[in-house]
Amino acid sequence: MTGEPPGTAAPDAARVANGTGVAHEDEVARLAAAQARVVAALVAGAEVPEGFDPGRMRAQAASLIAKRRAIVARIRPDTAVAAGRDLAAEFAAYARARAAPPPGYRADADDFAAWLRERGRMLPTEPSAGRRARQPAGQRAEEPGESRAERAERSAWRRWWSRIPGLS
Repeated sequence: MTGEPPGTAAPDAARVANGTGVAHEDEVARLAAAQARVVAALVAGAEVPEGFDPGRMRAQAASLIAKRRAIVARIRPDTAVAAGRDLAAEFAAYARARAAPPPGYRADADDFAAWLRERGRMLPTEPSAGRRARQPAGQRAEEPGESRAERAERSAWRRWWSRIPGLS
């Protein structure tokens, strides 16, 4: 018996020798760098680190982009409408063009809207365009001064929106 509690390794010789914990700090730095490489491969299209299955990493990266796309489309439905049937391709191109996603889904949604505007796919609008408060079930959502034709158009838009795969 070494006097160590069960399941713990013997202290590292370098840490015991100088009492600084340098070996531990080196291991933490190495692990952080390895994690950064994995994250870069998943969200920024970087090279897949050694020891990982490239096919599985690509599948996971595509899944993360699809999740972001669905959330962005819910936050800014005007972007989904502007991109139309090309939503998946447009968002994938937008995501690949960035080294990392912006901090937060709202920023991601606004950046995607700017991306579409730069490409002429979306008209310049106020940042809050397309955002409406959800109405309780059973209540008719009307905007002040909204005409019958405008309500019908909004209803048609909702039916179209509900048919987009992966967003409902």
